[in-house]
Amino acid sequence: MKDKVRNIGPKSAAWLRQVGIHSLAQLTEMGAVAAFIAIKRAGFRPSLNLLYALEGALLDCHWQEIPGDRRSELILAADAASALLPPARGKQVHNAPVSTTYPDAEDGDAGPIPFDPE
Repeated sequence: MKDKVRNIGPKSAAWLRQVGIHSLAQLTEMGAVAAFIAIKRAGFRPSLNLLYALEGALLDCHWQEIPGDRRSELILAADAASALLPPARGKQVHNAPVSTTYPDAEDGDAGPIPFDPE
C-alpha cells in the first residue's frame, strides 16, 4: 500500500499490495471483508486482527475501538465468504467424523499407553 494507513503495518500492507490493493481508496471500494477474503484466497493466513484493522482503517479508528457487535458482524460475513473458498491446495477435505482406534487386547496389547508427564 502506497498510502500510510492507520492500523496497517508493513506485513499487512505487503499482503494488500499482493492482492492488488494499493491505496485507501481501493480498500474503501472493496471493503474490509472482501479485502480480508482476497488475502486469504491469495494463500496468506491472516488473523481476525487484520479484519478488525482493515475495518478500523476504513473508519479511521484504532482496530481495538471496533465495537463488539460490529466485530461479530465482520466475523459472520468473513466466515460466510470463507465457506465459498475452495480448499487450500494440498489439503484434503474430510467430511467423516474422526475417531481413535486402539489395538485389541486379544492381540497381546493392553490398549493405549497412559500419558505420564514425568
